[in-house]
Order: sequence, then C-alpha cells, then structure tokens
Amino acid sequence: MIRKLITRVFGRKTPGAPGEPAVIGVGRHGIRRDDISNGSRRTVETLQEHGYKAYVVGGAVRDLLAGITPKDYDVATNATPEQVRHCFRRSRIIGRRFQIVHVMMGAETIEVTTFRGHHDQPGGHKAHTDDQGRVLRDNVFGSEKEDAARRDFTVNALYFDPVSETIIDYHHGVADLKQKTLRMIGDPKTRYREDPVRMLRAVRLAAKLGLSIDPEASRPIREMSELIENVPPSRLFDEMLKLLTSGHAVQCVQQLRAEGLHHGLLPLLDVILEQPLGERFVMLALESTDRRVREGKPISPGFLFATLLWHEVLAKWEALMSSGSEGETPARVPARIPALFLAMDEVLDVQAEKLAITRRIAGDIKDIWALQPRFEQRSGKRPYGVLEQPRFKAAYDFLLLRAESGEVDGELGQWWTHFMNGDGDARAAMLLPPKPDEKKKRRRRRKPVPATTE
Repeated sequence: MIRKLITRVFGRKTPGAPGEPAVIGVGRHGIRRDDISNGSRRTVETLQEHGYKAYVVGGAVRDLLAGITPKDYDVATNATPEQVRHCFRRSRIIGRRFQIVHVMMGAETIEVTTFRGHHDQPGGHKAHTDDQGRVLRDNVFGSEKEDAARRDFTVNALYFDPVSETIIDYHHGVADLKQKTLRMIGDPKTRYREDPVRMLRAVRLAAKLGLSIDPEASRPIREMSELIENVPPSRLFDEMLKLLTSGHAVQCVQQLRAEGLHHGLLPLLDVILEQPLGERFVMLALESTDRRVREGKPISPGFLFATLLWHEVLAKWEALMSSGSEGETPARVPARIPALFLAMDEVLDVQAEKLAITRRIAGDIKDIWALQPRFEQRSGKRPYGVLEQPRFKAAYDFLLLRAESGEVDGELGQWWTHFMNGDGDARAAMLLPPKPDEKKKRRRRRKPVPATTE
C-alpha cells in the first residue's frame, strides 16, 4: 500500500498498454540537465541528434536522487556499438563479456552500452554460460524495456533524459528508493546465478544508500554464497575494492558477515575478526578509510589491504619464528627479517587465489609491512634511513594504527611523530643509545690479490 502511494506521488503512468513505465517529470524528481556532467549530457544529445534513443542510466541517476554526487556516468542507447562509434570521433569499442563503447569527452570517459535483450528469447542468440549458470559473454541486444528488465536492482533501472528532464522508471525504482528498500528485478536466485557478484553489490548498495535488502533478495544469499568462488579473482578484487572504498566499509563488512558472504573472500573476515585485537585493528583501519572518503581525501588501496591482511602476516611470522620449538634444528629457523618476508609472500600468494591484487598494489603492501620492524630501531643512523623511504608516510600511519589498537606501545608512535617533525638538533637528541647486545658489524677486509708473475 505504501509503495503504491509513493508511486502515485513520484510517478505517473503514461497512457498506453499495461506495463508501460512511469514517466516522472522534473517537478517531482528534481534532477536538472545541469546536474549531470557535461560529457554525459553531450553524449546523450549527440546520439539523439543522430536519431537514436539515449539516456543517462543506472547508478548516476540513483545517486542523484539520493543526494549523492555520482563518481561517473553511464549512457544506454538503442544504437549498436558500431553505430555509437561512428557518432564520436574519440571513441573505441571494448570488452568481450559485454561489448561497450568508451566515448572520450574532454577529460571524461563515458561508458555507452547498447540496450540488452533477454538472452533466452526464442530463436535468438543465447548468452554463453558456465555449468553453474554464470553469464560469460552476452551481447544480445534488445529494446529499452528489455534492458530495464535485465538490470539487477530496481533502483538501478532508472533512465534520465537530460533533454526532456524526465526519468523513465520501469520497475518502481524511485518508489523503492523512497521506501529505503533494495529490491531485485526478477527471480533473485536466477539473477545471482547469472552473476554472483550481485550478492556483493547488494551489500555495498545497501550500506551506501542506507537501504534494507528486500527479504526475497536477501534470503538466497547465504545458501548461494559459494558461487562467489566461481568469479574470476580480478573481477572479485575490483568489486571488493569498490566495497571497501565506498565510504561505508565498516557497514559493508558487518553486512558481509550478516549475509554469510565473508568466508573465503579475505582471511581477515574468516579469522581476524574473531580475535579481539585483530578486530579492533581492522575496524580502526576501515573507520579511518571511511573518514578520509567522506572528507574527500585520497586513499591508498595498498594501505587498506596492508591493514586487512596484517594480522594474518603476524600469525605466519610468529609460526615461522617458533618453528624450531617443534623439533626443527635452530639452524633451519629463519632469522627475524627473512621470516617476515617469507610470511608476507605466503599470505599474498594465498590471497591471490581469491582476489587478484595487482602487482603494483602488492608492492606497496610489502613496503609498508617491511618498514614495521625498522621503526623499532631508534639509534645511530637507522632512523634517518627510515625517513627517506618512499613509503615512509604510509608505513608511519600504519604504525599509528598498530599503536592505537594496542598491538605496540603507544610511546613508539609518539617517538616517531616527534622525530619526523623535529629539526636536526632535536632529532639527534632523541636518538637512543645502542643496546648492550648490539654488536658493531665489522667490515671484512678483502684479501690482497697476489701479484701474478709472467
């Protein structure tokens, strides 16, 4: 009843056959053509000038209705990828799984997709799927109505025409947004089987928009969560990165656990959150990330994943260092720093089976971890060498998180704060005397090379 009332207020049916969409005027939705980016507006106008239908679609419309500034803009059209490419000089067709066109408008890159049709229509081409039903490749084009039915959630099936400033709403997405409900289009089990990432997307959107997942969409998630294992690691990494950098990472992680989606995605979600110290460290890191996103400050994926996997590294590191107590000869127990590097490699190798962390991000993660033992060295010239490291600031912030969570003494973080901000004399006065057990390394003298005689 409430849904019908909201639909009456925010949308009206256009005259015609039953099942036609609601056409919502600007007086009701409040989005003006100037509210969208210049590149997306020009893309839509150009396609319409060439005689095609074109709209700004999906997340951008949803976010504008929710009062959130969109990060990017997507356009949907009835023009085929080849036809779109001929409309824009600076454009290229990309993708195999879903063929799309990237249109370059100044500094903007607008993603243009052709309306998708039902991949199981009689006599038509069927999408390529695997044994579990996941769509591997699908370039079946269709009508605007079919495209709306193919979208995942009702709040994503919204089409904004900047020329007429109207929203085309096929599935009561505006009403669901007002009701704070995330509702799936079609049968949830079928839609999750087509693309298991939709389960993660449901968690992210619910946290980002403050929505409750509709029980019909939420109920199958726990029993179908194992389908996530069938998603390519690179795609899973991209989706998890969006989730953790959404500005609502804490709520997302809590929702992942509530929906039973956390097992196997990240070691921290399987093990670390069950440990009081590990949970506090991770939550502090996520809260810090959310705060930086809200303040518009840059965030580092390397720093974020370094915090998420750190306690797994600690556990491996400690196990390697204590391996001699289980009957192994001391000579075969790795030294402290080599053991850390072994633990780092092992954790990242295991993680790569689930999430394909890029090589560049993995390098940043290792740099942050490798600097942690060096913060304990506060005598001689060693602290000056730490300051010169490229990843010093990220590693220093990481150290402060460790101190705040109680993993290391807070005095260590304070010392480095003062040392970093001090001048030459102040830094020299702060250096600690060498420990009694520290031995000076003697430089080996090279043996003289005997003179050769002819």
